[in-house]
Amino acid sequence: MRSPVVVIGPVLPPRPPRSRTPALRQRYSRFVNLMKVILPAVAAALLGLVVIWPRLSPHHERAGVDITQPDAARVDTLSIRNPKYYGTDQRNMPFTVTADVATQLDPQNLVMTLEKPVADMSRADGKSLVVNSDVGFYRQKDDTLDLVGNVDLNRDDGFELHSDSARVLIAKGDVTGDEPAHAQGPSGTVEGEGFEMKDHGRVVTFTGHSKAVLNVGPHKTGS
Repeated sequence: MRSPVVVIGPVLPPRPPRSRTPALRQRYSRFVNLMKVILPAVAAALLGLVVIWPRLSPHHERAGVDITQPDAARVDTLSIRNPKYYGTDQRNMPFTVTADVATQLDPQNLVMTLEKPVADMSRADGKSLVVNSDVGFYRQKDDTLDLVGNVDLNRDDGFELHSDSARVLIAKGDVTGDEPAHAQGPSGTVEGEGFEMKDHGRVVTFTGHSKAVLNVGPHKTGS
């Protein structure tokens, strides 16, 4: 068995622990004291900037409000393009109501605003009455259509009536108007301060001061 080899040399004394010199400790204390002053000052400056920033940039604040807080009415509004409502009236005759755009106005009462509405109501003899205008308000509960702006009523026999407003009672097949109306057809022309249509336009009555020019012959007219 080999004997262990032991190397004997000079024994070094243990290294004493390092200690900061007085100059190093003094610089460190100055740094700590300086940070105690600088950090609160920086924090106060940032807080002040946050407070006065909206006043420095009002345009950015308004843009943010417009984006983050949209109009609730627009969000809740429901619009449909090219809607079509159909059903039957009290005589079991079919009718349809169409429009370019329908916008929900009163969800509880089922009221819709219609752009370019058209109501087509059929009669028992196969003919129909077509009513249209610029704007309409359709109440589905009672099938009532209020028309405003360039109201036109047309029958299959060539009779047509024009006014600025009208109310269509689709369930009954009646149309009434309280504003001046002008009508023309094969029998002549009629003007009145108002009008009433019954039975899908089969019977027309002009109200208020009225004037009629009737065709009584090939080359004769009567008033």
